[in-house]
Amino acid sequence: MKKMNASAQAQLRQRVVSAVLGGMSQTQAPEVFGVGLRSVNRWMAAANTGGLQAVAAKPRGRRAGEAGKLTDSQAARVKKLIIGKMPEQLKLPFYLWTREAVRRLILREHGVRLALSSVGNYLKAWGMTPQKPVCQAYERDDAQIARWLERDYPRIAREAKRQRAVIYWGDESGFRSDDVRGRSYSLRGRTPEIHTTGNRFGCNMISALTNHGALAFQVFSGRFVTTVFIEFLERLLKHAGQRKVVLIVDGHPVHKVHKVHKVHKVHKANAVQAWLEEHASRIRMFLLPGYAPELNPDELLNHDVKQAVGKARPRDRDSLKCAVRSWLHRRQKQPAVIRNFFEAKHVR
Repeated sequence: MKKMNASAQAQLRQRVVSAVLGGMSQTQAPEVFGVGLRSVNRWMAAANTGGLQAVAAKPRGRRAGEAGKLTDSQAARVKKLIIGKMPEQLKLPFYLWTREAVRRLILREHGVRLALSSVGNYLKAWGMTPQKPVCQAYERDDAQIARWLERDYPRIAREAKRQRAVIYWGDESGFRSDDVRGRSYSLRGRTPEIHTTGNRFGCNMISALTNHGALAFQVFSGRFVTTVFIEFLERLLKHAGQRKVVLIVDGHPVHKVHKVHKVHKVHKANAVQAWLEEHASRIRMFLLPGYAPELNPDELLNHDVKQAVGKARPRDRDSLKCAVRSWLHRRQKQPAVIRNFFEAKHVR
């Protein structure tokens, strides 16, 4: 009977009910019509209450204009809550918006219990897809970032254009031997294994790039300190040739310059300040607002290099540094790739 269409099923039910009402016993009907005894009993109970119409064909599926179990206003409210806030802000025990989190929100706000598949259908209808979130620090000051974008950077760009200077965006990054990237196909339930060194070692990189595709870099061991930064600045001036350099970097302590009020309290970054003053005709440095790494296209270069080096599995520090340099030299010959970093949504 399950393979019959709705109309044929209704006709069979009515034939069974008519036969029983005509004198056939409810125990004989299953043998004659090839149906179950429970079904016959259920149909007769319905017919005794509502007649043959009770077992007639009924429309299936959702009614025209009906959207699941949520009304239009309820669905609109849930969508607004999801777009405007994160689960923890709505006092839900979830960190990200998952189907389960949305289902719990719907149940709490409107008392409607939905299957996960139904929640997924709503999310798809609302134009939402599962995506990897971008992390932002709690200390982030959105007002300061807005001021930098609307006021500070346009002023920097105008000044650079007037002086025919080239704008470099700089940043630092670290690499470690135990940072393994990429995926590998394997049989289900059998995690693939790779051979790598058990020793831990690393190296660091400082780089700067322009929206015309130029790239300058320096790979080094040890901590990022003032002397390393000044060495890179000198290299950057050579890289820029005769053009003046405008360098935009984040608020790393080595980048910052401090005013000294007492002679015996000399800050290590004052060496950077002294160097910048000595070369003021060739270079100026500006700081990005705090906790806004997405504004810096050099962050995308860092990610690019880590993806490449993470798949190389170097055996020692020298081979790690060699892998980093090799990839950066490759990118230097691909200015189109460097220019694409400036096309990212937040950078553009």
